[in-house]
Amino acid sequence: MMNIREELEEREKEYLSPYASLSRKSKGRKRPEPECDIRPVFQRDRDRILHCKSFRRLKQKTQVFLLPKGDHYRTRMTHTLEVSQNARTIAKALRLNEELVEAIALGHDLGHTPFGHAGERALNQMCPDGFRHNEQSVRVVEILEKQGRGLNLTWEVVDGILNHKSSGTPHTLEGEIVRLSDKIAYINHDIDDAVRGGILKEEDLPAEYTDVLGHTTRMRLNTMIHDVVSHSMGQPRIVMSDEIREATMGLRKFLFEHVYQNPAAKGEETKAVNMIINLYGYYMDHIELLPEQYLVMITEKGETKERVVCDYIAGMTDSYAVKKFQEYFIPESWKN
Repeated sequence: MMNIREELEEREKEYLSPYASLSRKSKGRKRPEPECDIRPVFQRDRDRILHCKSFRRLKQKTQVFLLPKGDHYRTRMTHTLEVSQNARTIAKALRLNEELVEAIALGHDLGHTPFGHAGERALNQMCPDGFRHNEQSVRVVEILEKQGRGLNLTWEVVDGILNHKSSGTPHTLEGEIVRLSDKIAYINHDIDDAVRGGILKEEDLPAEYTDVLGHTTRMRLNTMIHDVVSHSMGQPRIVMSDEIREATMGLRKFLFEHVYQNPAAKGEETKAVNMIINLYGYYMDHIELLPEQYLVMITEKGETKERVVCDYIAGMTDSYAVKKFQEYFIPESWKN
């Protein structure tokens, strides 16, 4: 008699597209472990990511707008949830593996630094081996979580996390969906946040792009997602039409020029970069201040001081980084 997991795996085989990643055909985990009698492997991965500490910390990490004065701006967590929802919508329509898509989406930014890409640039500047948030997300799930044991995720989930950037090449269609859904999410929610913050007005967006994609966030999301579904249906790849892709990338370029580099929105980033650089230098000089888990990585696992300091700082929330900076660099009497 089949258990529930086996029934679900059989259902995947019968229902999903020939191009879908089937749970029972996963390349598996680095450390073999007994199967769950209820959940297929990608569902287990999704659950592991959702319950890990790194995921919970995303709620206090910058997406784009640094320490905004308002409750409705996106954080790294709300960005992650919007990527996940876009990706699941596309995967469901294409009869691909929703649970694999969701696991990749929920894990794709676990390695992001405090203060968004400003923090990433700072650590990339300081670390001899460089710092890239997609690679750090893989370190989180393979090494840093669970007190150094990692989450032991399947190969397909780790591959999708590693390759979610534009330059990546995911080996599954589910990974391709997340890579594209990430762009769809941030292009649209960053416009929404920029309008909320008074940096843009809807009418500032170039008409050559909005006439194609739509004149509201809802319309643009609807256009982009429908276009991906209609042009990827029954295909061994995830694509947009030329017209929609060009408009989407044009809007993305506009955001880089008018939002991501806007002094009003990004004026505090220099302070954030300096804060991260100073924290890095301080921990390099006072390595004993790191938690025991990180010291063990140096003394017993052969990791370099530089990499482990980056691991620790990258895991901080915005508020915790500010707290540690104040503790180390601001005289106590000045805090009152």
